[in-house]
Amino acid sequence: MKSGWLCILISKCCLCLSAMGQRATLGSLLFLFGLFGICTGFEQENCTNYNLQFERVYSVPGDVAMLTSSLVSSEVFNFETVPYNFTWYDSKTGQEISNETSRILAHGETLWFLNITLDEDGEYVSILRTPSWCYRQATRLVVERPVAGECGRPRKAYQTLTNGVADTLSCPLKEYIDKLDSYNITSSLEWYRGCDPIVDENDRYTYLPDGKLNIGLVESTNNFYTCTLTFSLGGRIGSVSETIEAFVSRKYCMTPRVNQPANEIIKEQMGSNFYKLCRVFVPCVGEPSVDIVWLVRDEFILNTDPADRVYTSEQRKEAQTVPEEGVWLERVLTISELREEDFHINYTCRAYSAKGFPGSYFTLLPADPNDILPIGSVLGGVTVLFIVSVSIYYLFKVDIVLWFRSMFPILYTNTDLDGKLYDAYVAYAQPRAVGFSTEVEEFVLHTLPQVLEKACGYKLFIAGRDCMPGMAVVDSVEENIQASRRLLLLYTASTFIRSSISNNNNNISKSSDSRDNSESKTSDRSSNMSFDGSEEVYPDSRQQLECLEAMHRTLLEESLKVILVEMEEITPAQLALFPESMRHLRNKQGAVCWWKNPSMKQRWRTCMRTKEDEEKGGQDTQPSASISPSSRFWKEMRYSMPVRGKRALYPEKTALLNL
Repeated sequence: MKSGWLCILISKCCLCLSAMGQRATLGSLLFLFGLFGICTGFEQENCTNYNLQFERVYSVPGDVAMLTSSLVSSEVFNFETVPYNFTWYDSKTGQEISNETSRILAHGETLWFLNITLDEDGEYVSILRTPSWCYRQATRLVVERPVAGECGRPRKAYQTLTNGVADTLSCPLKEYIDKLDSYNITSSLEWYRGCDPIVDENDRYTYLPDGKLNIGLVESTNNFYTCTLTFSLGGRIGSVSETIEAFVSRKYCMTPRVNQPANEIIKEQMGSNFYKLCRVFVPCVGEPSVDIVWLVRDEFILNTDPADRVYTSEQRKEAQTVPEEGVWLERVLTISELREEDFHINYTCRAYSAKGFPGSYFTLLPADPNDILPIGSVLGGVTVLFIVSVSIYYLFKVDIVLWFRSMFPILYTNTDLDGKLYDAYVAYAQPRAVGFSTEVEEFVLHTLPQVLEKACGYKLFIAGRDCMPGMAVVDSVEENIQASRRLLLLYTASTFIRSSISNNNNNISKSSDSRDNSESKTSDRSSNMSFDGSEEVYPDSRQQLECLEAMHRTLLEESLKVILVEMEEITPAQLALFPESMRHLRNKQGAVCWWKNPSMKQRWRTCMRTKEDEEKGGQDTQPSASISPSSRFWKEMRYSMPVRGKRALYPEKTALLNL
């Protein structure tokens, strides 16, 4: 009734405009013609009619259905250059379908039904309008009730699987997936076998791209498979499903696989006889319809007469059941005498079948001259020379480096201009400190200066000998380490093991004896620091500060090189009690071991006097080799100490180092 009253109103308006004559504007006329088109409906438009599409769209209540017009085609009009728009109509009511409700959405040539109902079964008309013409097409939507007690859709697609092998199913919803991808809408696909969901990436099923499902081993019985696509469109979540009835076939023939040749290069002597096998495997049950041929320069070699120079054998066939059922096909290429024109070309073996035309080739090249013996001799000699050189360098590395330094000091920078006062800071356990050793003290105060200072010319800072009276311990340690190029850290097993025991005793005394509370606090204050954050403590403040400063500068700042001097042999059990940072540094760079010196077998004769020496009036017996700079221990010490070069620094570099 409303449309009838609207038409009457439009006709009266036309009479009024005719009475107005020239005062009627063109815009008003166009407006009335538009209203007249609405009044008459799409049935009255004189459009090119493409009638009903052959393809039907099937759906069930509650699913999503997608209707797509095929009018956007180069066969209809030049859609790439001509502008156009789409309008969808319900053929039952003649009304235009708009996006006023979120359940039916029109997106250009596509009409979406979200949560479809049985009442929406019918034909829907799409009209494509261009500035000069219009085109019309109808699409049939069929809404069916699901079959009671059955999983899946009532309408089914049919696909064939091959029994006993791996095969693939393709979901019929590929058109839906592509359309959603064009909208940049993410969707998820789930497969079902009957009513049971299929888990991805298990031993039997694998989800593949493009909506495919790989079945690892197809069983002999037919099955129903359903793929369900879930997505969000227009603010609503919907899903659409398709069911596949998979028929299992016993007879099959898969794509042939060329085993030989293998895209290789073959070298042969000129004038020799040449044979090459083409070997192809066809996975199949039954008789395969496959032919294999040889090709050269894209021409078939069909000759099988042995009297010719180039010929092939007859095709041979051999059945196989394990490990994979199929047939082997073979054909031999024979060249009785190789000539120059036979080289530098590809010879291809190709299999022709309904599943494809796989092929593989080999390239024939002239054989290289026999250079194996001279090349092998040269490579062997180089290898032996390399191994010997590496072995010599490993065994005599220290001697080689020291000799090079002494012969070419001009290649090394003069360290006297770097602003440092000492070549090395000597850190060791002080008297009355935990881990103190008289043998180590004798070594530090007598042996070290005698060799490194007097014989080698280095300048050492030794606490107790070079400290300024009255100077704070913290300032003394920090300033003198800062002024040194190296730090010599001398230690024995008791240097760190006793500190651990002492720390444990302090902790026990604090918890067990309240009368010694003040003494425990004093001990805690003197041993609350360790250079690696562990529980090891050092009652001697100077030793503790030296270790802290050394580890901080070498492990964190990497501004100071620490030389570890191991005065006695450390067992694995003793090493396990060392602080973690000490173990890390020892494993990283190693230690110079005084206990490996031959004189250590006589209990450090270079550092102590025996009773026999004292009976001789304090006079030394034979000079020990342990104080000779050419002994192994002192060579390693000199190797780790700063290089005394002669090359001067540039002024700007010297200034920066002084800062």
